[in-house]
Amino acid sequence: MNFLLRLILVLLLVACASAAAQDAEPADRLGVRLDIEGPIGPATSDYIRRSLDKAVEQGAQLVVLRMDTPGGLDSAMREIIQAILSSSIPVVSYVYPRGARAASAGTYISYASHIAAMGPATNLGAATPVSVGGGSPLPGAGEQESDEEPPGRDEGDQPAADEPAATYDDPRMNKVVNDAVAYIRGLAELRGRNAEWAEQAVRRGVSLSASAALEKNVIDLIADTPEELLRKIDGRTVTINNEERTLDTEGMALVPMEPDWRSELLAVITNPNIAYILMLIGIYGLIFEFANPGALVPGIIGAISLLLALFALQVLPINYAGLALIILGVALMLGEAFAPSFGALGIGGLAAFVIGSIILIDTDAPGFGISPALIGGVALFSGALFMFLMSAVIRARHRPVVSGSEEMVGILATALEDFDHEGHVHAHGERWRARTDTPVRKGQQVRVMGLDGLCLNVTPQEETPEQQGE
Repeated sequence: MNFLLRLILVLLLVACASAAAQDAEPADRLGVRLDIEGPIGPATSDYIRRSLDKAVEQGAQLVVLRMDTPGGLDSAMREIIQAILSSSIPVVSYVYPRGARAASAGTYISYASHIAAMGPATNLGAATPVSVGGGSPLPGAGEQESDEEPPGRDEGDQPAADEPAATYDDPRMNKVVNDAVAYIRGLAELRGRNAEWAEQAVRRGVSLSASAALEKNVIDLIADTPEELLRKIDGRTVTINNEERTLDTEGMALVPMEPDWRSELLAVITNPNIAYILMLIGIYGLIFEFANPGALVPGIIGAISLLLALFALQVLPINYAGLALIILGVALMLGEAFAPSFGALGIGGLAAFVIGSIILIDTDAPGFGISPALIGGVALFSGALFMFLMSAVIRARHRPVVSGSEEMVGILATALEDFDHEGHVHAHGERWRARTDTPVRKGQQVRVMGLDGLCLNVTPQEETPEQQGE
């Protein structure tokens, strides 16, 4: 018994010593790496914001934001920048690996970071806001600018002070560009970087290589690998919440933080193509359920899909006119099945559906358009469904009636007795009361001309010579 107590005591002492040793290790040796790859959207901003919070909870002393992006949505970019500006730990933006870029929204994020770094053979810039709702985002509303630099200006030099700034024919686009200029200049002034070049990146869409960006004070350093990056920023001083902090990063463990299931799910459903498909599944599923009450499966799948689609659409820049046209198009094509108009409703519905699908996403941001191939495929499917319904309606109109009182009109019956006004006939294996204006003989064939309640209106058939001979 005493031996067991001593053993337990020793184990407790070892555990306490281990915990104390871990507590004694400096917490500033932990760094977190977050990755931005591809277009920046709602899923990206959610991932970055929540990961920054997790990094603070884990005691990380540095966040490296590795970027390779063509840009993205303005709303998502601003959410990421707000998270960086309010972060209590330094954020280092790093355009990496070789061949990567930080275009458009990526340039703003680089300017917002406490330290901006790039790898060799990378570039940033082209920060002109894309137009919302279509239109040309280029200066002069479509006038082509020359790629040649003016005489006396080297590549990457700033325009002359008296050179007019780029203007746009659309006043709305001018407002968007001026707002973006003020935003990126504010970030540049906050981090002490080149504000003049930042303005030209917005107004003229210029870009810089890594070496040119370093020369013009757009970034702070160039690093070939993440390890070299940590060595080069070691000892640098950054300002966080009005307090200066010296970085101790040489030899720091840089741990990647992958997106969790929530961010992955958000990335899937906020893909415009997936949201579009979910919306159509939801609409058709509910229609099939209402047409066949009690089927359950179409209704359940349709309701879930439609809710997911609505969630995705409320975080995406959508054109509500496009959404209304899609719904109208589906309604018109279905109306063709219930109220045949010989193609008028169906063709109009298909046209409304295609136009609504094209203008549904209200932005030209890269990676946030609905694939034309997908629109074409869905339109072909809807057109084929419409043609099938039309052919079924036409066949039904030419098919003879096989039930009901209308089916009795035109059939032949046999007189069961002689009568010149009312009598009885045999039709469809049943005995019917019949009325006629022409005398009928027993056994004679008569044709049903109408139905009056339970009495058939008949007229005698002319007998052939063979029948008369009999």
